Amino acid sequence: MSSSSLSGRGQRLVDAPTTPEYFRVHSERSDAPYDGAARPEGYIPFCVAENALVFDLLRSKMDACRNVSAPWLGYQSMTGAPDFKAKLARFMSRKILGREIAPLHVAALAGAGSVLEILFHALADAGDAVLVPTPSYAGFWGDLETRDEISILPVHTTSEEGFRLTPERLEQALRESKRRVRALLFTSPNNPLGTVYREEELEAILRFSERAGIHVVFDEIYALSVFGRTPFTSVAKRRPSLGDFVHIVWAFSKDFAASGLRCGTLVTENRDLMAAVEGLAYWAAVSGDTQFMLGEMISDEAWVDTYATVMPQRLGDAYRAFTARLDAGSIPYLPSEAGFFFLLDLRRYLSAPTWEAEDALWRRLLDETNVNLTPGSACRIVEPGFMRLCFAGVPGETGAVGVGRIARALSGR
Repeated sequence: MSSSSLSGRGQRLVDAPTTPEYFRVHSERSDAPYDGAARPEGYIPFCVAENALVFDLLRSKMDACRNVSAPWLGYQSMTGAPDFKAKLARFMSRKILGREIAPLHVAALAGAGSVLEILFHALADAGDAVLVPTPSYAGFWGDLETRDEISILPVHTTSEEGFRLTPERLEQALRESKRRVRALLFTSPNNPLGTVYREEELEAILRFSERAGIHVVFDEIYALSVFGRTPFTSVAKRRPSLGDFVHIVWAFSKDFAASGLRCGTLVTENRDLMAAVEGLAYWAAVSGDTQFMLGEMISDEAWVDTYATVMPQRLGDAYRAFTARLDAGSIPYLPSEAGFFFLLDLRRYLSAPTWEAEDALWRRLLDETNVNLTPGSACRIVEPGFMRLCFAGVPGETGAVGVGRIARALSGR
């Protein structure tokens, strides 16, 4: 008999934690953050993709949307109350999708991570594979592999080619897979690159998935957080109907700086898939109070239009301030157009072109500067030396201090 009091699957979570090392460190150090007066050597997180630049725009609106009524305290549909889904469908049609979508094609669950886990539980069986282009958001591995027991099959791109994904790379990955491939998970705009994909690139992804006969899930969670010149285009705009094999994920966590509210959305026209999602939604339902408040907020279209103009302007200002400081310190980086991040190119600071050297550099910067970056290995970048820097999660003064610490450490001063 096992000496553990846990099940085998419970013990596996203890023995092999799913939390990435950089985020575990973040959790440990967050109780002593930087404060210019009280804690000038405090911790600065450049590793968490959150937007701390717009709370002043959100707080008064959220406060004004809290006059909740009794029905919202009771059970309603686990994929979202009818009133909320109607408002959500209207908002997404107008601001994200580029065309009208019906409320019955929308589900709301407790965050984009829950949406992805439940969605792929319904699309693939344990042991199946899902294609994920890299560089990638680090959290996909936990979302899909932990409980769904799906294997992510990375489709690597290289810096030499500008990290450009091609249908040929997708075809090769599909051809060489030893597992049954059920879907492609494609992020637009991209995390961690901040790339905004053009319509012809989206069309190439759609054509590949159609040829392969697999599902394609478009993660459009940064749809409104675009500060560069390339406009965002939702995949929904490319087809009058998504059909049964194209699905969209979005959430309030990024574009509305509300990751703590836990409200993600799925858009699908596949009726069987929606029925399967409803079968698991009880364990990932969004609170009625949160639905009410968010519904009131997004139904004020004039306020939404103003917010969706000011928010990316602030992102752009912060991005330019960060990159100007990096330029001054001669620290190379890859340009970004969207999201809260970009990649630093620290390859020249590695002692050797190895993952061990990347880890050593990440730990040295952490220990010497108390600044936490996301190592490229967590983003499944195929070559060592790139690290993600999230520029929107701290105030401007804190960001300046953090970049200054990194520059001094890299220059040996």
